[in-house]
Amino acid sequence: MLASGLRTFGGAVAVITGGASGIGLALGRALAERGAAVVLADRQIDLAREEAARIGGGRAAGVELDVRDAAAVDACVAATFERHGRLDFLFNNAGIGVGGEVRNYSLADWDDVIGVDLLGVAYGVQAAYSRMIRQGFGHIVNTASMSGLMPSPFTVSYGAAKHGVVGLSRSLRAEAAAHGVRVSVLCPGVIRTPILAQGGRYGRMLAGVPAKVTRDMAELSRPMEADAFAARCLPLIAANREIIVIPSWWKAIWYANRVSPRLGTAIAARFFRHTRRVAEGSEAPD
Repeated sequence: MLASGLRTFGGAVAVITGGASGIGLALGRALAERGAAVVLADRQIDLAREEAARIGGGRAAGVELDVRDAAAVDACVAATFERHGRLDFLFNNAGIGVGGEVRNYSLADWDDVIGVDLLGVAYGVQAAYSRMIRQGFGHIVNTASMSGLMPSPFTVSYGAAKHGVVGLSRSLRAEAAAHGVRVSVLCPGVIRTPILAQGGRYGRMLAGVPAKVTRDMAELSRPMEADAFAARCLPLIAANREIIVIPSWWKAIWYANRVSPRLGTAIAARFFRHTRRVAEGSEAPD
């Protein structure tokens, strides 16, 4: 336990949105193994409850939550405080993707991605931050993506939302330190989760990029297993790192985009052209 009262991780209490699968579930399992009580909050309530039961030992609970509903997010956080008397960690992790060119987007595509991936994070902050200030400690961990640190053609709405999550997290961290509250942002590279196939359970692929092409391109990026990602994350979260990039080799790409944004955009444009040719069947994946 830290002097502030924050527990890392034995005896801690954590709410994880998008906790029924992927990174959220892997974090829940890893935290429970380290002695934390975890709330797996997800729209997939049956799956959340099944996974909480698999964790067992009374260390996990599955609750239904749609992060687009600000009142529901607040009620989830309030119920956790009421049950446990504290909240050490809020993992704003729920996310979806819409894959395809922006020319094929509808307004609903923008609304769905921004609503879950960015506003869902804001609603989590709104629910937990003031309560953490009152208790004198807490750690908000927001899941962004490498797409929040570099251009991401074919997932423009996702990239826009994740850039917003990075900016929100860094700005809030600057404020929150004065109140004893920590803020970190996770920027995963390619992790083997349901979002790789069709943008997640509630995401989708638009016209122009077949699902097989998406899977093949993802495999070329050497996806990390979600459990391995979570195991690598937790020590860095405990160390209060600001931006957590895993797998570590993605840091080179992040560095290149910071040093030369123009180069980063040029590389992304080349990737876009290549992926279009692959999708059209005129070129094989590299």
